[in-house]
Amino acid sequence: MVSTATLVLIGIFTALLFDFINGFHDAANAIATVVITKVLKPHQAVLMAALANFVGAFVFSVAVAKMIGKGIVNPSAITIYVILAALAGAIIWDLITWVMGLPTSSSHALIGGLIGSVFVTTGIKYLNFMGIMKVFFFIFVAPVMGMIGAAFFAILIINLFRNHHPLKLNKIFKRLQLASSFFYSVGHGTNDAQKSMGIITLLLFSAGYIKEFEISTWVILSCHAAIALGTYFGGWKIVKTMGTKITKLRPFEGFCSESSGGIVLLVTAWLGIPVSTTHVIAGSIMGVGTVENFKTVRWATARRIVWAWLLTIPISALIAAGSYMVIAKILI
Repeated sequence: MVSTATLVLIGIFTALLFDFINGFHDAANAIATVVITKVLKPHQAVLMAALANFVGAFVFSVAVAKMIGKGIVNPSAITIYVILAALAGAIIWDLITWVMGLPTSSSHALIGGLIGSVFVTTGIKYLNFMGIMKVFFFIFVAPVMGMIGAAFFAILIINLFRNHHPLKLNKIFKRLQLASSFFYSVGHGTNDAQKSMGIITLLLFSAGYIKEFEISTWVILSCHAAIALGTYFGGWKIVKTMGTKITKLRPFEGFCSESSGGIVLLVTAWLGIPVSTTHVIAGSIMGVGTVENFKTVRWATARRIVWAWLLTIPISALIAAGSYMVIAKILI
């Protein structure tokens, strides 16, 4: 029989591993535009994004972490085994989509994992359908917000700089894109690291190590460190999809995409809504592409990405449910 303390340590390690894979998987979101526009070399962009991810620890409240911990499922239904299964579902789906080069949502994979593992143990009575519907709603709203914001920035810049030579315009926005990419990466770290914070706190609460659902400082710092390290070691398959297969990007378009995406991420983090950084930046890239020329957006790739978004929660839920059955046989 494995002791509770050992299981909690395994759970914390697995949550931080998920956070690392989240950064590894989603590194492309933060750096795709700045790499493809050749503003920074890949290793420079990853280092910058990793630093910005960690800076996110000191920016906002932990509203998203509390939403993950209490708003998706009833905490009373949570056990260490449920959390391990939820993390397994999210990690496996993240790795599958990383191999496929699909920019899916690690956040939604984790939410799907929670839903699947709780459902297989207690049924639907401990699922918070209001919280789940809010997440589903923002699968569509968040990328549209990014798209509209990026389109607005693009239209504004095109009109303000219409008399500038393209080479001069590129030079200006290559510098500005450094700031917008850093800004977006702060939003990425702020929003995404909070998911693991909620999971670790839920784990400690369910095991009786804390009496109230409050996020400790060590949890905040360790989760941001894990996602920063994951971003630093991030892969490049998804960079190619995000930066070249949706639409061709120039520095000012990268600036518009990152600025819009960063604003959406920070606003939703402040509101406590766990949105997908992947969805937001993909929508933003589509927005600038649509302004420039609707036909330049590769809508076949966009449809493939949207299908992956829609499938993430149900498939990760199924994987988590299967993982729980395996864990139950081994550990319980």
